[in-house]
Amino acid sequence: MTPIEIRDFLESIKDTDIEEMTYKSGESSFYFKKSEVAPSLTRTDIQKIQQKEKPVSSPIIPIKSLMVGTFITAPGNASSPFVREGDKIIAGRKVGQIEAMKIIKDVFSDVEGKIIKIMVSNGEFVEYGQELFLVDTSKQENLA
Repeated sequence: MTPIEIRDFLESIKDTDIEEMTYKSGESSFYFKKSEVAPSLTRTDIQKIQQKEKPVSSPIIPIKSLMVGTFITAPGNASSPFVREGDKIIAGRKVGQIEAMKIIKDVFSDVEGKIIKIMVSNGEFVEYGQELFLVDTSKQENLA
């Protein structure tokens, strides 16, 4: 690929949810990864999200997979996991990643609370809608 073709290709996928990619063709190859900066949510954004949520009868809320792929618990083999059971999380925190066909998609929490159960292990295949974590949202007063 020429530099112009690479630029045009990257421009075409800029607004997609593709976050990481390797391209190989013959002797040519390139790798790209979008910025590691997580989207920042203000207190107002979090309140708007919480207001849109329907009332739930149970304080235990699952975080579900948004795609099919392999679940990743840590950014690298020698790195500590994104979260552990017992960790307190806020909406917008990265809790894992899912890889499919060399494309890695971050998994973010959409609730605030305490992780009480991790439902899948590192390297495990997950389905769309599968529960990845259980979060106890009744413990919000303990968040710092």
